[in-house]
Amino acid sequence: MSGFSEAEREQIRAELVAAGRELFERFGFERTRVKDVTEAVGIGTSTFYRFFDSKEALYVEVLRAEREALEARIAEAVAEVDTPREEVRALLQTTFREVRANPLISTLIVDGELRALQDRLADADGAAGSIGPAARDSELPFAKRWAALDGFRYDDPELINELFYALVFVARSRNAPIGANDDAAYERVETALIETIVDGLFVDG
Repeated sequence: MSGFSEAEREQIRAELVAAGRELFERFGFERTRVKDVTEAVGIGTSTFYRFFDSKEALYVEVLRAEREALEARIAEAVAEVDTPREEVRALLQTTFREVRANPLISTLIVDGELRALQDRLADADGAAGSIGPAARDSELPFAKRWAALDGFRYDDPELINELFYALVFVARSRNAPIGANDDAAYERVETALIETIVDGLFVDG
């Protein structure tokens, strides 16, 4: 890419992703314009397209970074506990918290926008494999290990992975009429739900 050094290219790309993240989180994908991103970074619109083919491509990059950050936070939480039962609890607590607090994480997991965007961009490129395997949704890194445990209820890692993704939808129930009309009440409901799930997943008592 002529006109920029390698360090400058890396810096501009990082700034575009950071600005995109802030704007997508505040205004959503539809209301964020390429012009908004470039103005935040201080570059021209034409320069933007030297780094990303479209706003969708930038959004994929932002969501991918959010997914990696979430996976790192989950891994850190799980690493701090000692038993599989505590690992499941830590994973659920961390994921529920992130989905509630971060609109991009909610979009990523609950709405499945990363996969949909990747598929759409791949179709536009005419090759489903052009994005590369690293960009695709990944399985929970713990699913295979839990599936191999004698005391875990399910021995199918794919089922375990899908189960946990399905459970994340309950994090959105904070705004639903479930009888928990304040934060403290909802936290009681969520804590009870997590404990019920954990108890149900382990058959060794």
